[in-house]
Amino acid sequence: MSGILDLLNSDLGKTIISGVSGSTGTDQNKTSSVLTMALPVLMKAMERNASTPEGAEGLMGALNGKHDGSILDNLGGLFGGGVDDNVKQDGDKILGHVLGSKRQGVEKIIGEKSGLDMGSVANILKVAAPILMGVIGKQKSQNNVSSSSDLGGLLGGLLGGSSAQQEQSFLEKILDADGDGSVIDDVAGMVLGSANKKGGLGGLLGGLFGK
Repeated sequence: MSGILDLLNSDLGKTIISGVSGSTGTDQNKTSSVLTMALPVLMKAMERNASTPEGAEGLMGALNGKHDGSILDNLGGLFGGGVDDNVKQDGDKILGHVLGSKRQGVEKIIGEKSGLDMGSVANILKVAAPILMGVIGKQKSQNNVSSSSDLGGLLGGLLGGSSAQQEQSFLEKILDADGDGSVIDDVAGMVLGSANKKGGLGGLLGGLFGK
């Protein structure tokens, strides 16, 4: 199973990036940077939430229901006339549920790193969250994940498995940041330090979270 960032480099991923960019009026490169940083963070937060029986059941219910992956079957329609407000409201709810009190801190850090204000980051994530759920829903059916106890493995696989210890701790750090204090500096140092080696933020995050 390929990881979530392999998806962003695929044709489907390019469609998602250009569609989200167009629907939020945000520069395509910056949109790509935001999604490259944000999707693994959201996945990690879901993996955390799914580690409790209630959280796993809630996520399983959503994936069996409206987030079964069908959103991916008509992305042209989704982005064609501007993204429907219902989709954004759904995304808003997903973000609130998945990130909880960490949401503003996460949006702030990603905004600082991508050169966008928090409002623009929030708009991108609201459109991206239902699509991410659709990706997970499709993977769930393709991998025949039928019990909530198997969800953690599915999410871990999409994150790139357990070999990426540094990346996992990086994601934990972002999720534990409260929007101020030294954690953001640590994360910034890690992002910028690696970016210099790998040729820009996209290169860094491609290398950081995937092959």
